Amino acid sequence: MTHIAVLGSTNMDLVAYVPRAPKLGETVTGREFRTVPGGKGANQAVAAARAGAEVSMIGAVGSDDFGARLRAALEGAGVDTDLLRTVEGPSGTAHIVVDDEGDNAIVVIPGANGTVTSLLPGDDALIATADALLLQLELPLSAVVAGAEAARRHGVRTLLTPAPAQPLPPGLLAATDLLLPNEHEAASLTGVADPHAAAAELLRHVPEVVITLGAAGSLYAARGAAPVTVPAPQVRAVDTTAAGDTFAGALAVALGEGRPVPDALAWASSAAALSVQRPGASSSMPYRPEIDAV
Repeated sequence: MTHIAVLGSTNMDLVAYVPRAPKLGETVTGREFRTVPGGKGANQAVAAARAGAEVSMIGAVGSDDFGARLRAALEGAGVDTDLLRTVEGPSGTAHIVVDDEGDNAIVVIPGANGTVTSLLPGDDALIATADALLLQLELPLSAVVAGAEAARRHGVRTLLTPAPAQPLPPGLLAATDLLLPNEHEAASLTGVADPHAAAAELLRHVPEVVITLGAAGSLYAARGAAPVTVPAPQVRAVDTTAAGDTFAGALAVALGEGRPVPDALAWASSAAALSVQRPGASSSMPYRPEIDAV
């Protein structure tokens, strides 16, 4: 079985569902509110576990009730949490508004995630045993860089989701095998709006790039090879909050199992398409038999 380590955030998502998102200074009436375990790291961990991998989570939760619920949710999904630290203070939270088109706006408060500034000895040892390491940018950059460099030392493939988008230090790019932005993040990183041109620019820094294109699918580019675009299943989106994380987790599993890149992208796109048809973040993520059926 593929073993995936995830170094990343855990947040409690506080989700308000509204007909349309409020403008600045405006109040709107919502129709529903939910608290859902999330965080980009935890989401990717759950997605990979449900897609059939053995998954280990490295990160931190707070000493509050949210922290206990976040740990329990990961364990309930089959994710190993032995290296998920508990620190004094609040857990991370994400404050999310989802409109009737399934689009969202998010404010993240790091909480306990902000305390993960470096690796502990056990973290390095765990990364060494993995087939792949999933990274995002909701932890302090120092920890993300340390994780990527540890993976590089141990010959472990790294997949980095550069979200929230921000300038990436050269050391992080040098230790990244596959960069996985969405089209907006790719444009932010390169200053180029066209995904193909953005992918070409990103290949100056990393050997492989996958740019997710929402309903249009995904674009794969690698040095010395022709780019490949894989369409996504056409579905009616209810909530796109966890689509990118579902895609990342499923893609890591598919690549870890040795699937050809087009097949891996199509399988990951199927997982993401299933997730957007359901509300919530981790709660929307499909299990392997569902993905295989699509």
